[in-house]
Amino acid sequence: MPRKIVLKPKWLSAVEEHDFDAAESYLELIYTSKRAAKMVTALRHAKASRFKAKDIFRASRLSLLGISNSHIDKDRQKIASGISLSPILLVRDMKNGKVVVADGYHRLCAVYQFDEDAWVPCRIV
Repeated sequence: MPRKIVLKPKWLSAVEEHDFDAAESYLELIYTSKRAAKMVTALRHAKASRFKAKDIFRASRLSLLGISNSHIDKDRQKIASGISLSPILLVRDMKNGKVVVADGYHRLCAVYQFDEDAWVPCRIV
């Protein structure tokens, strides 16, 4: 039986600046603008961490988007080409007992499709 080749995604060492803006835009849909801004400030100062892709999905309660999604396809192509991805941004929603993926949902889906056990660098508050 042939061995399955698992591509390991490469990651940037720092979060790209535009990802913080995207996180704030998304968080403003869920929280007040003031609270979202405080969360993003905390994310900017949070230490790097990492979790397995499958655990982030379980904690977030999000569903996996299909491979036909154009954003996921672009991230899959980056992984296949060895292009580094930006770490994802997570917020603990203690009230609802879940993790909010503030930025990086499409990257997470792309990584999961290659390897659900892959370690995903992130910042979490």
